[in-house]
Amino acid sequence: MTTLTAKDAILTPATTDIVDDEGLNGLQGITLKPGIEAAVNNDSRQPDITFQVSAPQEGTYVIRTFSVVDDEGHQLMEEAKGKYDSLFLKLQIDQTRPTKRVVYVPWHRPHQTTGKFHLTGKPQELKLWIPRGVRLGHVSIHPYVEPAVPKAAQNYEPKWKPPTSHPRLWCNQETLPVIRKRLESDEHQEAWQTITRQAKKPFNVEFSPDEEVAHDAALEKAAEAKAFYYLMTGDKEVGREAVQLMNAYLSQVEFGNILDITREIGRAIYTGSLVYDWCHDLLSVEEKDAFHKSLKRLALDMECGWPPFRQTIITGHGAEAQINRDLLSMSIALYEREPEMYKYTSYVILENLVPMRKFEFQSPRYNQGVNYGAFRFGWEMHAAWLLYRMSGEPAFDENIKDVRRFWQYMRMPDGMMLRDGDGASGVADGRFYYWKYPRTMLLMYTYASDPLLKADFYRQGGPSSDPMMFLLLNDPELKPIDSLESLPLTKDFGPILGSMVARTGWNLGLDSNDVVAEIKGGGYHFGNHQHADAGSLQVYFRGLQVADLGLYKFYGTPYDRNFNKRSIAHSMMLAVDPKEEYRRAESNDGGTRYNQTAPRTPQQVTSDPWFNNGEVIATDFGPSELKPDFSYFKANLTDAYSDKLSKYSRGFCFINLKRSDVPAAIILTDDMTTQKADFQKFWQVNTLHDPQMTEDGFILKNERSGLTGNTHVKLLLPSSPHRSVKVHGGKDATNVFGMQLDPPPSPHPEANGYRIMVSPTNNERRHRFLTVFQMVDGNSEPLPVEHREQEETYVIAIADRVVVISNNVDFVQKSFPLHIPKGPKRQVALLGLKPGSWIVRDSTGKMIVEAEVKAKSHATFFQAEPGKYEVSPH
Repeated sequence: MTTLTAKDAILTPATTDIVDDEGLNGLQGITLKPGIEAAVNNDSRQPDITFQVSAPQEGTYVIRTFSVVDDEGHQLMEEAKGKYDSLFLKLQIDQTRPTKRVVYVPWHRPHQTTGKFHLTGKPQELKLWIPRGVRLGHVSIHPYVEPAVPKAAQNYEPKWKPPTSHPRLWCNQETLPVIRKRLESDEHQEAWQTITRQAKKPFNVEFSPDEEVAHDAALEKAAEAKAFYYLMTGDKEVGREAVQLMNAYLSQVEFGNILDITREIGRAIYTGSLVYDWCHDLLSVEEKDAFHKSLKRLALDMECGWPPFRQTIITGHGAEAQINRDLLSMSIALYEREPEMYKYTSYVILENLVPMRKFEFQSPRYNQGVNYGAFRFGWEMHAAWLLYRMSGEPAFDENIKDVRRFWQYMRMPDGMMLRDGDGASGVADGRFYYWKYPRTMLLMYTYASDPLLKADFYRQGGPSSDPMMFLLLNDPELKPIDSLESLPLTKDFGPILGSMVARTGWNLGLDSNDVVAEIKGGGYHFGNHQHADAGSLQVYFRGLQVADLGLYKFYGTPYDRNFNKRSIAHSMMLAVDPKEEYRRAESNDGGTRYNQTAPRTPQQVTSDPWFNNGEVIATDFGPSELKPDFSYFKANLTDAYSDKLSKYSRGFCFINLKRSDVPAAIILTDDMTTQKADFQKFWQVNTLHDPQMTEDGFILKNERSGLTGNTHVKLLLPSSPHRSVKVHGGKDATNVFGMQLDPPPSPHPEANGYRIMVSPTNNERRHRFLTVFQMVDGNSEPLPVEHREQEETYVIAIADRVVVISNNVDFVQKSFPLHIPKGPKRQVALLGLKPGSWIVRDSTGKMIVEAEVKAKSHATFFQAEPGKYEVSPH
């Protein structure tokens, strides 16, 4: 490695100066003089800085910079709205084409990788033009080392290989006639007309050999449309336009080093691969060589590297388009020229990704959340489709089809989604806003042949978002079904990402009276954008009532790692061990372990306790599977926390009351034992509006379209004399036990939310919490709640429902009495029973119910007249 500092620099005295800055770790900084304009965007003056460099040998080298900002630069970064507001320098080696590169970013990372450059091994000049506001500490030059190829990949023989013929991407010789025939369907006419207009429209562009060509999304889109039109029609003139456009562009395009530019690089690789494959019979030998050279040059600059082993494909940027779409497409298109490419990409997908997702998708939801999940899962669906259309056989397990349910169930009546992981939260002003990610919905509904999701795809904008992909994948014989009434109101998401979503209906609109609730906990933690939220609760009724308060703007900022991703931003239990330290975070919020590490194999995630996020121990809903009265979930969350806990379980029962005034109620149970009695416990609920305190709890509120929804929260345990309740609002809402963390500027109500913290007043190792939530129309009153506690159970009676639920971390083992109050026949749920046969007898000893309680369900449902009963294990 060579490090170049101010003492090695040849400065232009009229423009640059050397200054001291403590942020440079003892180095001096090079900066522009006061009043000197930056010349990054023009060629009118000599370089500000010149370094004489001589690489030890000819080859590819990586250049990096280390810089800080002065007051001017700091102000620019504070005002920045995103990565395109980064500070750029201009770099030139000898007389090669100059290039612009990021030297400083708004989230304050002094070290930047400038890029890969060819050095001759002879004396050369490295010339820099720097922006205002930057103090350059040093430039370092490192030999480029390509990613090592795993031994298992070196001699890998893929199960499926590309055919010898073209096309191979998105279709083959067998499926191409089917796609062409479908162009005749009425459903495809508008999309086909759009593609036809794009394909026949001239795209005029000229490239100068002395200037770098920037990313041009419009050019790529035009070339793609022309190539597809040729594939469908055989119009050679249009096909040649695609070839010439893309060949010239790929040979000169430079993407620089702006954050996440690998996505744009990959899009160019993908488009080039489509043109190469679909127009293959129009390419000259020289053009085939040029495409091959250009695509491989760009592949070297992908974050995952080439060969593609620098990043894991399981989580992070490596789980996005890089391998799943871009490099896979390149390797399929160029297979006969360089089979090794496909050997590597297929190894990563088939041997790493496929088995991991088979394990994960036992829970049909995506661990990176609603937003990042839609983005990343879409790329995995690209891989699934590309391999399927190439070979005619599915490469992924069948359970990949079930993941679509995640986005169907997370939908709220106002069109937005329940919060999960990092990402945007929708609109701030309470209007109807239909969250959408139509490309992923298209890939999913076509792969799973789901008419319900096809209807949702149309609600999200339909074919206009990607008419070409629609024409490639849509089957006009699959007719969309708008109604979701065929789906059960409750979804249990299984053991890997333990969670349940329960609702009272599928009605969309601001006037909807539906309640939607989600409970999480149990399974495993997969890091990255997944939050530390085991046990968290969300409730929607005319707006979010119980909410997550985190806001996501930039990854890894102090606010992001100390509040947004942490337990304290969610409605869940906290237990504060004053000595606890969290990995990669400074705050001690009392929550679950904070994991940012991604496991790579099922064996790793199941054997390493670090990834253990607790265990789902009971889940069921009924009596009706389609429209259940009761939805039950219980998780042992002890292992989601550090060893500060001895035992902890959370139980949840959602009651669909089927009323307009009080459409639903929730019973929440918590039983937590800490290692020490002085570890303070906090039962926390977060909300968006100032709560109203009551004698026995508090009232949450929200509204949509003038309709108010209230959530009446009744705190039954700890009892009033033995609890303290504190509301944290304003800046205090994002104060983590003394560490102030201000949210990024945002109009969203989460930026000004409230945290309600209930804490026992007595120091004991074990405390239990019992809470009843009623979602109530703003013009109505909550229903009376009858409550009593027995040896192993709580009994809650509300409206025509009676719920008997375990009152501790274990399951009910013994007989217990059951009293049904006077009045109408009641729907009864017995929750948390040990597995086996249970018998319910009336006061005369007559058996009225015999139920076989199953493991993992631990529940049974029945109707009972008023009276006294005995419930016993048989």
